[in-house]
Amino acid sequence: MARPHVLLVNPRACSRRAVRMPLSLLALGAALEGRHPYRILDGNLDPRLIDNTLGALAEAPAAALALTVMPGPQVAPAIALSAAVRAAHPRLPIVWGGYFPTLYPEAAINAPYVDYVVRGQGEDALLELLAALPDAGPPSPAASARDPRAVRGVRGLTFKDGGAVRHNPDRPLRPPDELPPLPYDRLGDLAPYLRPSFMGRRTAVHQAAIGCRYRCTFCGVASMWNGSTRLQGAGRLLAAGRTLKERYGADALQLYDHNFFDREATSLPLIEALAALGLPWWCYARADALAGFSTNTWRRLERSRLRMVYVGAETASDEALKRMRKGSRVEHTFEAVRRCRAHGVIPELSFILGGPEDPAGEIERTFRLIKRLKALHPECEVVLYLYSPTPQRRPGARSTGLPLPSLERYGPQGPPLPTTPEEWTEKRWVDFVCHRDAPWLDRHLRRRVRDFATVLGCRFPTVQDASLPPWGRALLKTLASWRYWSGVYRNPRELRLVADWLALRRPQDESL
Repeated sequence: MARPHVLLVNPRACSRRAVRMPLSLLALGAALEGRHPYRILDGNLDPRLIDNTLGALAEAPAAALALTVMPGPQVAPAIALSAAVRAAHPRLPIVWGGYFPTLYPEAAINAPYVDYVVRGQGEDALLELLAALPDAGPPSPAASARDPRAVRGVRGLTFKDGGAVRHNPDRPLRPPDELPPLPYDRLGDLAPYLRPSFMGRRTAVHQAAIGCRYRCTFCGVASMWNGSTRLQGAGRLLAAGRTLKERYGADALQLYDHNFFDREATSLPLIEALAALGLPWWCYARADALAGFSTNTWRRLERSRLRMVYVGAETASDEALKRMRKGSRVEHTFEAVRRCRAHGVIPELSFILGGPEDPAGEIERTFRLIKRLKALHPECEVVLYLYSPTPQRRPGARSTGLPLPSLERYGPQGPPLPTTPEEWTEKRWVDFVCHRDAPWLDRHLRRRVRDFATVLGCRFPTVQDASLPPWGRALLKTLASWRYWSGVYRNPRELRLVADWLALRRPQDESL
């Protein structure tokens, strides 16, 4: 007897020009290959996702509907799809996985259309859940299963049991090399996913490492993986890159690793693999790692065609970095930028503005730091966010057990966090998880940050905007010059009008 299929769904999360391959669903699909028939549906490309999901369920019986859900703009589409499926198929198990249910499992499971939450790495958890579902039975309004005992052994699973919420222990993180290669063919035509960027006309994405050993207080990766990191081997990275290049025509590569350069010794084999691949590439990195690389390693990076590196510079003071548990210093940012300039690499510097302690002072000091870094390397990119805390585990908690990541309030005097998925769709909470607002910032500080970002973005239009014509770039730079050099940032209405007219890309809103 044929097994029922599994629907893997990526709810809409971005504009079509920012769409990239749904790597999380490809990873799940790789685990399902040869075990369960499955289908991937991507709301970033499919404007009729709900209708097509319901159509797929009408065509053939399904074992489960599994959605990947990021905090922020993806929650509302995930709710709409799940609610529609629940209404049409009340006995079908609905599973949420990804960052949102991992960071906020209590809120994610607190909905009549979510039966199971998978926290952390989902490949093995999904397989074990699918194996347990026949004994568990269908969901009901008060319980995820008729017999919840059947799923109590699935690590990393949260579920409802007679009105109570149960959290199984966490699942240990598996290295990427232990998992099967991604089944790119399951996406059909890859052309819509190979998007133009400043590096090439067909930029592909890949994730070679999972997790990060650091525990920055504003970073969801720290909450998701609890200080663990697992690296992919050079051979596996090269094989994936060659598949994307030779079979699908990719001419550039964006590495979505949480922290690609873990240490210099472990980075060298990966750098050599990328040099052999011969594609221009982009990745994440830490300033202290880049600052500590030897001259020989930097020469290898230059030969490997590294074009841009995303660096969390964060703030202008070592004391603020210490409060954030960043583990690096401002001097590391300067040294990393110097080395990037010397070797033809563009650093994309991310800053987290306006923490609860002296937000006005930190913002102004960071503005001055940014201008110093721009004088050092004018091509460096700058991305501005506002500080938002993320759930943290209690000290001493291990990734193989409880307690779960937790955060009760938004800031020292802030409001309690939402307790349902619907509450998380409110604008203030979307802004919170997207680092666009903070309750301790007054109207003046919000406007100050927004105005500075406008002036900076027009004086130095992002190289990532491949569609911006040269004359438009020159016009923006000319109009913004006097404001940038004089420090008169207030109400740059003329710049906003021209930027909107040119549809200027903003890196903090859209990736490559």
